Amino acid sequence: MKSVDKKLIRLFDIVFSLMGIVFFLPLMSVIFFLCWLDTGSPIFSQPRLGKNKIVFNLLKFRTMGLATISRPTHQISKQHITYVGSYLRKYKLDELPQFFNVLRGEMSLVGPRPGLPGDKELTVERDKLNVFEVLPGMTGLSQICKIDMSSPEKLAITDKVFIDTCNIFQYFKILWLTIYKNIRS
Repeated sequence: MKSVDKKLIRLFDIVFSLMGIVFFLPLMSVIFFLCWLDTGSPIFSQPRLGKNKIVFNLLKFRTMGLATISRPTHQISKQHITYVGSYLRKYKLDELPQFFNVLRGEMSLVGPRPGLPGDKELTVERDKLNVFEVLPGMTGLSQICKIDMSSPEKLAITDKVFIDTCNIFQYFKILWLTIYKNIRS
């Protein structure tokens, strides 16, 4: 990715995350309250691997019970998902607090989804392809292609394709496709 594209993308990340926070603040307030009623602990913070494998705390609205083990979502039984959480996950609303991660520079709006530090298989596959050289994202090419962390090698390869082809146009294309697919679901 060109240096100019990196700077523009960071500028757009800051502007769009601020806009997202302001625009979604009323909705986030309602979700916060509903999650508080549902679990008593509305915000979920989980260590994730960021750029250069630096660990940061990813923010989400809580969608699972308090006693749920910290594992990749595909390894957790659906019975652990709360009533409110099922709706938040369906429409990806549980991820709205990640605008704060983007604003802090821990994430981009678009990039590889950040993995768990304990997900060794995914970390090894991403290491092979230098995926950790970019900021992780709220959405990315893998999400558009419906590839999740249950296929570590395929996910890492798709992430590498994104990194190798990423430019400002790809950034906006993935943002648009994410919004479009979420509206259609």
